[in-house]
Amino acid sequence: MNSNLTHRQGEILGFIQETQACGGETPSLREIAAHFGFRSMTAVVDHVKALRRKGFLESHPGRARSLRVVSDLDALKRPVVDIPLYGSIPAGFAEDRRQEARGCISVDIETLGVQSSPRTFALEVRGDSMSGRHIIEGDVVVLEHGRTPRSGDVVAALIDNESTLKTFKLRNEKPYLHAENPTYPDLIPAEELVIQGVMVALIRKCS
Repeated sequence: MNSNLTHRQGEILGFIQETQACGGETPSLREIAAHFGFRSMTAVVDHVKALRRKGFLESHPGRARSLRVVSDLDALKRPVVDIPLYGSIPAGFAEDRRQEARGCISVDIETLGVQSSPRTFALEVRGDSMSGRHIIEGDVVVLEHGRTPRSGDVVAALIDNESTLKTFKLRNEKPYLHAENPTYPDLIPAEELVIQGVMVALIRKCS
């Protein structure tokens, strides 16, 4: 069962469960649409289909009000933490820029398998130089500051004061940054290479 619910899917599942608990009757699709202010029934149908596909709802075709919650919503109440999101980082050519805080991103730490700490932060990916590691434009990388990188780790780095997201590598015991796309060259520091964070998780935004 895929428990990766969107925020709205979780709200709809909670509404159905609460309505059943209070009145014993499942809300209709029109009642769900009215409760959440959906202008189109298509949106409700799509959310319900997704909940059924992910194993949280079941229904009987041809029967009205037959939706039934089959997974306890309490099981979804896992530890969620807010990780600061510091703008974006180029996964392309290194870029001279400063990171600006853009707020926070809420993360289910059990699902991602990461330990949150004051050293954890997130950046949004721009560019395609890391496509070989399945890191694409719009993804959010979760990183840990202060962790010593190992060869093969994906890192956010300042190379000669320019920021980029690349794979950390060693050649003859000397560090360099490797792009996971043959279109881009390896980056060898002329003066300084500062590792800002080592990637510990990847979040892909779904529509």
